Amino acid sequence: MYLPQPMIIREITQENHLVKTFRLARADGAAITPFAVGQFVMLSVPHCGEAPISISSEPADSATLDLTIREAGKLTRAVQKMAVGETLGVRGPYGRPFPVADLLGQDLLLVAGGIGLAPLKGVLDSCLAWKGAKGLAEVKLSLCYGSRTPADICFSGAISQWQEQGVDCRLTVDEGDDEWDGHTGLVTELLRDFSYPGHGHALVCGPPVMIRATMAKLIELGWPPEMIFTTLERHMKCGVGVCGHCHLDDKLVCTDGPVFSGAELAQMTVAELAGPRDGAGGGRQ
Repeated sequence: MYLPQPMIIREITQENHLVKTFRLARADGAAITPFAVGQFVMLSVPHCGEAPISISSEPADSATLDLTIREAGKLTRAVQKMAVGETLGVRGPYGRPFPVADLLGQDLLLVAGGIGLAPLKGVLDSCLAWKGAKGLAEVKLSLCYGSRTPADICFSGAISQWQEQGVDCRLTVDEGDDEWDGHTGLVTELLRDFSYPGHGHALVCGPPVMIRATMAKLIELGWPPEMIFTTLERHMKCGVGVCGHCHLDDKLVCTDGPVFSGAELAQMTVAELAGPRDGAGGGRQ
């Protein structure tokens, strides 16, 4: 379980000046190991180490998986310099995913900060595909997304496609520029119109302070904690529950998470519920 699987970079998408999405396929041409949205892999480069990275694609394609990576440390700097055709090491997938089966057909509110949109992207794509196949036009899908500046926005192309498919996408930045005519301010300010509708789920992913503020705001707006899900970060070494580096009270984030409900978090006593990953596609960098 500690042996990385060689995977080849098939495609690279520049999301912004610091973030790229790498589409990977197995070097032997076989189908990738099945994964679920919200899970992560352990990514490695020889002589540069290993780090957990969230999967940013949805599982419909059995030939590839996407990893969205922000340049942050030694490993991610090495990956950012790689080109199509080069090989990476991948272990996994690992961790508890989002409960997508419970989300399908439900109204869904996604709240993301920065690269935290990466693990939520697969959820939204999965729900859109299911909604389209079932013809359920009445199902409401909404996204509130915050970035530092307009130049830091990730997945601009995907956001445009989601809007065309009927997703209510609301963007905000901490600091605008001369060309920005959208909202300026915290992402929590976008939640004013999203009181709990009596059904549905909210998914949150971003920097630790944003996660805490967003979950508090959602609860204030009437969202039951058990209807709110987020992904947590801890410094991981093994990814499979052996080393104990990612402990959180009596939980291990790599195996009991990384996805937790608000109700589960309410039972935890630690003050700091999230921590940085080296370039992980979970948005807490």
